[in-house]
Amino acid sequence: MKNKVIITIARQFGSGGKEIGEKLSSRLEIPFYDKSIIHLAAQESGIDEDLFQSADEKALHTFWATTAGSTSIYGNRLSMFSEMPMNDKLFIIQSNIIKRLAEESCVIVGRCADYILREEKNIVSVFIHADEESKKQRMIQTYEVPEKDAKEVMVKTDKKRAAYYNYYSGEKWGRADNYDLSINSGAIGIDGAVDLIIKFAELKLEVSK
Repeated sequence: MKNKVIITIARQFGSGGKEIGEKLSSRLEIPFYDKSIIHLAAQESGIDEDLFQSADEKALHTFWATTAGSTSIYGNRLSMFSEMPMNDKLFIIQSNIIKRLAEESCVIVGRCADYILREEKNIVSVFIHADEESKKQRMIQTYEVPEKDAKEVMVKTDKKRAAYYNYYSGEKWGRADNYDLSINSGAIGIDGAVDLIIKFAELKLEVSK
C-alpha cells in the first residue's frame, strides 16, 4: 500500500485480533504495536513498567467518572495531571505514545487507539468479533485456557476491555458505528479478515484522497 495507513484493531477476546494485526503488519510491511506500547510508555516516562501492565486496558472508576459525565478523560485539562489517579496518568502517557507512532503507517491493537486517533485522516478502525465456539477453541488452542474456564475468561476479559474503552472514550466498545469496519472472524477466518481489511483500507484511502 503506497499511502500512509493506520489500522487500529479492537477485538473480543479469542477472536484472533492480535493474529490479524500481526498478519496485516507482515503483508503491508508496516510496524505492529500491541503490548510493546506499554514498554515504550514505561521507558519514556520513567514509570515502572509493572504499573502499566497492571493498568493495561483496565478502567479505574474514580473522581473523573463522577465529575466528567459523558466527557472522556482524554479531553480534560492536563493542568490537573498531578492530581490524577495513576491509571489516568498512564492513559495519557500511552495516548501520547500512540499519537507519535501514528505519524507513520502502522497497525495498533487495543488501548483505545481508534478513539485516540479519531482525527487522523488515514485511519482504518476495525472491530473483530466471532461466535462463542470459535473464540473458545482459539482460547484453548492458542492461549491454553482450560476448556472449563474458557467462557468465564472470555466474558471477564471483554467486560474489562469494554469498561476501559467506555470510560476513557465516552463511547461504547463494540458498537458498529464507532468503527469503520466490523468483522466476524469466525465466519471468514483470520486470512479472510486480513484480506478484507486490506481491501477496505485501499477503498477508503482512495475515496478520501
